[in-house]
Amino acid sequence: MDKTNESKETTKQRFSLPFHVIKRINIPVWKKILIYAVAIITGLLLSSLICAGFAGKSPVDFFVYLFKGAFGSSRRIWVLLLDMALLLGTSIALIPAFKMKFWNLGGNGQILVGCLSAVACMNFLGGKVSNGLLIFIMFLASVAAGIIWALIPALFKAFFNTNETLFTLMMNYIAIGLVRFCIASWVKSGSGVLTPIGYGNLPKLYNDQLLTILVFVILTLFMFVYLKYSKHGYEISVVGESVNTAKYVGINVSKVIIRTMILSGAIAGLVGFFIAGAVDHTVSDAAANNMGFTAIMTSWLAAFNPLVMMLTCFFISFISKGMLQVRTDFGLSSDSIANIVVGLVYFCVIACAFFVNYKIVFRKKEDK
Repeated sequence: MDKTNESKETTKQRFSLPFHVIKRINIPVWKKILIYAVAIITGLLLSSLICAGFAGKSPVDFFVYLFKGAFGSSRRIWVLLLDMALLLGTSIALIPAFKMKFWNLGGNGQILVGCLSAVACMNFLGGKVSNGLLIFIMFLASVAAGIIWALIPALFKAFFNTNETLFTLMMNYIAIGLVRFCIASWVKSGSGVLTPIGYGNLPKLYNDQLLTILVFVILTLFMFVYLKYSKHGYEISVVGESVNTAKYVGINVSKVIIRTMILSGAIAGLVGFFIAGAVDHTVSDAAANNMGFTAIMTSWLAAFNPLVMMLTCFFISFISKGMLQVRTDFGLSSDSIANIVVGLVYFCVIACAFFVNYKIVFRKKEDK
């Protein structure tokens, strides 16, 4: 028996790795920023080499066109900020649910039904009521639609403990089918495309983008205060840490789930309202632009902090807009290379989270 144990110990020592992984405790902010900066630079350098190799151009041109696509003109800057604001709105819609460990993958569907409801009001009430009243009705309809779409899986989770991940994911496909059905009913030509509607357009505040940007920046500040300092935010955190602990201290878990998903759906519906009234002035099955899934990454990278999330949303929007210009100027006819590059940058940023949470310590010779 002793020989067997000695043999196991010898084998363990012989095949032990020359390093071990230790979880970081209270990593300094500067070090966290440095790790993410290295990951971003590494991802962009690898991307520049890939694009330059396929296009036969200099890697320096990659960075020139990348920044040109995002900041090349004042209009491009405003469009970049608009995209960031819509992604930010989607992200803050998901954050309360995520902090509660309710994995809401239905952001796309909640945005779509919000957008569809606003466009339905524009289509049927446009020209029959004043523009101000129409916008107010669109707002109520969009928020209500987003709430209903989020409330359905919340009720099933609260009372029947269903799997919210699959439930919210499937709701996206129902929303897409609903949008296609409505467009087919409204567009008699059979083209499947609803042209922009001239009614219910939101008023301009300096330009077409500023109002949307301000609304979602203000909502982000509200969400930060709500989650950090309010009683509801505290209850969300407790439920996310442990449902049993929440029940033990007297928190009504079902009530918290339903209330939180109502807030989440309302904000997602508001994103749909702005897409319909301020951006597209119409609806399609791609109106959400997969922001519901992209927002999962921006929320996770920001560690569910709404203020940090402004930076992650800006970065994602910058890469997306810049790569459009790189693809054009590099002559990449297929978007496959562009998608690979974007995915590579995202991968480097996500992978660096390992080094934020853990550190590698090499063993000394005597330890070996």
